[in-house]
Amino acid sequence: MEKLNQLYEGKAKKVFATDDPEVLLVSYKDDATAFNGLKKGTISGKGAINNRVTNFMMQLLEKEGVPTHYVKELSDRETLVKKVSIVPLEVIIRNISAGSFSKRCGVEEGIVFEQPTIEFSYKNDELGDPLINAYHAVALKLATWDEIETIKKLAFKVNDVMKAYFKNLGVDLVDFKLEFGRLSDGTIVLADEISPDTCRFWDSETHEKLDKDRFRRDLGNVEDAYIEMKKRILGE
Repeated sequence: MEKLNQLYEGKAKKVFATDDPEVLLVSYKDDATAFNGLKKGTISGKGAINNRVTNFMMQLLEKEGVPTHYVKELSDRETLVKKVSIVPLEVIIRNISAGSFSKRCGVEEGIVFEQPTIEFSYKNDELGDPLINAYHAVALKLATWDEIETIKKLAFKVNDVMKAYFKNLGVDLVDFKLEFGRLSDGTIVLADEISPDTCRFWDSETHEKLDKDRFRRDLGNVEDAYIEMKKRILGE
């Protein structure tokens, strides 16, 4: 498949057209941002790790019945994906209190919830990705009620699969962000990425942070944390 012109460049990825109108090529970058782009930096090797980890997780989820945009890994940094129109909602699942949830609700990090929670934020950089509820999403025509229900069902399914998978690797899945897209026929599929950029991973024994929080909070050893997660997930 031929790589054509660049269509888009985001904080972590570039997207290119291919000679198949229904397939795009995604190229992962080492750029790192936090706090809606206010903090910027580079995490050496991050792009390759996130690409390979994402592709592994997408294939795992496909086997468990979650439809995704994944098509084929081309190289360490490049992957073919189905063309989707992104639903402009960030879907956040939380199993343990941390990050903005702890700040917002005035609770310490590390409270294990009896049931996972779900949040939506409106994907809009200018507004700072504000939290909204399902009624807001429908009122703003970001998604229909049917799509919201499908997204919720798929997000909780992703959580069930990933929580169990990471537990076996000695990792607690604290929380994570998902994005979904519509195929040309309207089918909702999981899109974007699943990586230490989009998930909070804590070592089950030591509670050491193995994700982008090391960058956000200037904890050091950022590259080592990404490498450690790659090693646990891909066994290399």
